[in-house]
Amino acid sequence: MLDSYDYVVVGAGMAGDAAARGIREVDPDGTLLVIGREPTAPVTRPALTKKLWTDPDFTFDQVWLATAEDARAELLLGESVIAVDTGARTVTTDADVTVGYGRLLLATSGHPRRLPGVEESGRIIYFRTVRDYERLRDLAGGGRHVVVVGGGYIGTELAAALVQNDTRVTLVHRQDVLTGATFPDGLARHVERRYADAGVTLLRGSTVASAESGADGVTVRLADGAVVEADAVVVGAGIEVETDLARAAGLEVGDGIAVDDRLRTSDPHVWAAGDVALYPDRILGRRRVEHVDNATSMGRQAGRNLAGADEPYDHTPFFYSDLFEYGYEAVGRLDASLETVEDWHEDGFGAGVVYYLDGGRVAGVLLWNVWDATDRAREVLAGQTDVRTEALRGLIR
Repeated sequence: MLDSYDYVVVGAGMAGDAAARGIREVDPDGTLLVIGREPTAPVTRPALTKKLWTDPDFTFDQVWLATAEDARAELLLGESVIAVDTGARTVTTDADVTVGYGRLLLATSGHPRRLPGVEESGRIIYFRTVRDYERLRDLAGGGRHVVVVGGGYIGTELAAALVQNDTRVTLVHRQDVLTGATFPDGLARHVERRYADAGVTLLRGSTVASAESGADGVTVRLADGAVVEADAVVVGAGIEVETDLARAAGLEVGDGIAVDDRLRTSDPHVWAAGDVALYPDRILGRRRVEHVDNATSMGRQAGRNLAGADEPYDHTPFFYSDLFEYGYEAVGRLDASLETVEDWHEDGFGAGVVYYLDGGRVAGVLLWNVWDATDRAREVLAGQTDVRTEALRGLIR
């Protein structure tokens, strides 16, 4: 290792990988170090809950992003940065390694949200990393029983993936109807029926009080006193973003690390990108987004700006999920408590668009089995002033 680098990227996820590539688009020769807390190199993280389980043509070798080779970056893995000294322009890891930087990117993302009474062990997995995927693969299949905790993106994807891979699945979630906090009631009930038809046992409105791992299985106790015996537990309850490092360094922090439209923080030599960045979206206003399109597009732009491009981040990201034969893309805010206008193109929730309304404007667009329409959804979010049902239906086909 060098004592100092032109560019240091803290975070070896998809935003960090994209940033390294963005740096190389502008500066092919500057020294570049990427530091990651995970012991493995950057991977395409969505594949860990989707393609690796459901696409027989997608192999494990395809998850690796080849950051070191493609971006000519040095990787320091298995170490966490515990301090940033913005005056000296150095970062220090938990292995007592200190390196200097010319320009720094914080792409720290976050840690899986922990549940009280549920400690991670060999059979209890807080799902996040490629090593978590490997552990879950070892514990699944062969008719084994896995309890999935969480009804959000990760939990629903894992439950669908596991039940399609010869695994009995019990899905524990807080909602009265699975996906009911996100989708209109009719669509949510349709999705829930699909899980039940696939053989997933749904424990609605439930929370886990404790889970104890033994040599041969896991005992899960719910808050209502019910007990579930299983071979493994996998928790997908979201992440807690890592802002402590930035706060301790004196950077401006809110619900994330505050950045301007160039993704620069309150320090002129430090940028932030990905899950952790609180940025000014040109259509939707200041926000923080925890999805892959934002990580890769924002990471690339941050990298370019570290290398001197000085370009605005003007991309409004979309997000997506795959659940059995269903797939969707969305832009903006999906909140079932908002008024919605549904425009179904095929009967039985086969394909259609849902518009979410807030304060007389379109706040979110769900594209259910509708593809290549995210740009049109952004146009609707940016400029649609007539939100009557008859005006919205037919806008996106």
